[in-house]
Amino acid sequence: MTKLIIQIPCYNEEATLGVTLSALPRHLPGIDTVEWLIINDGSIDKTVEVAKACGVDHIVSFEHNQGLAKAFMAGIEACLKAGADIIVNTDADNQYCADDIPKLIEPILMGHAEIVVGARPINEIEHFSVVKKLLQRLGSWVVRMASNTNIPDAPSGFRAISRNAAMQLNVFNQYTYTLETIIQAGQRGMAITSVPIRTNGFLRPSRLVKSIPSYIRRSILTILRISMAYKPLKFFFMLGSLPFTVGTLLGVRWLIFFFLEGTTRARVPSLVLAAILILIGFQLWMFGLVADLMAVNRKILEDIQLRLRRAEIDRITAETDETR
Repeated sequence: MTKLIIQIPCYNEEATLGVTLSALPRHLPGIDTVEWLIINDGSIDKTVEVAKACGVDHIVSFEHNQGLAKAFMAGIEACLKAGADIIVNTDADNQYCADDIPKLIEPILMGHAEIVVGARPINEIEHFSVVKKLLQRLGSWVVRMASNTNIPDAPSGFRAISRNAAMQLNVFNQYTYTLETIIQAGQRGMAITSVPIRTNGFLRPSRLVKSIPSYIRRSILTILRISMAYKPLKFFFMLGSLPFTVGTLLGVRWLIFFFLEGTTRARVPSLVLAAILILIGFQLWMFGLVADLMAVNRKILEDIQLRLRRAEIDRITAETDETR
């Protein structure tokens, strides 16, 4: 029996949720059971009432708004406890074409991937400005470099996740899950791929991208944070190499002048600056070594967490089977 659960993070989505749910499938090839789950992220409108009227199977509710990242992870946990073998995440604004869900889950069913991200036709989306399209491409390229993956549309929220991959995901960022989960999957060696998908008409502005500068700042911080967490030695080595190299060049320059001119001109400021820059670079390298040792502990904790999650899900599954 293969169960697929479609999860939708929601925050005041009464105007668009009904349209989104009406397009979702209840039967799919290769899937025995299809269920729907919404994460009510502290909505103050009639989002929950709309969900119930549309026949949603599971509802996870927060008393107050927690943000998209926490809503996504709460949905993942709930889907796993509900026995999902595959989880499909989509948005409540009906941005993504639900008819492409079979295409999205096919690589997982075939055993070719554990995470599949739907790639939107960015150039064809009319309500995306030229600047936003360029930023989408640039951001996706940076994520590809940071994650060693080949995902052309990193910010896309339309994605399918296998049970095994869902158990391993952890989202630390409070802003969004899209970039972090791709980088995390790439660094952990999960099989991740992308498929082209279609989009629907524009219903409402994005609540995540309130302003381009804010989105850029938050995305850069997310990428840097995950890079530090999963590749600390490389990150701090590259960061420390810049001041160390500049300081070394200044030191060589001071030595050249010293041997050519002798002590007639001390050039003390250059010597002091060179020493400071070399020291900063060396300290950053030391930070990298310490962070790399701490990363070993993080990996051990992640393995322990994965085992606990598997044990809990297996226990819930066994109890469910006994009650049937």
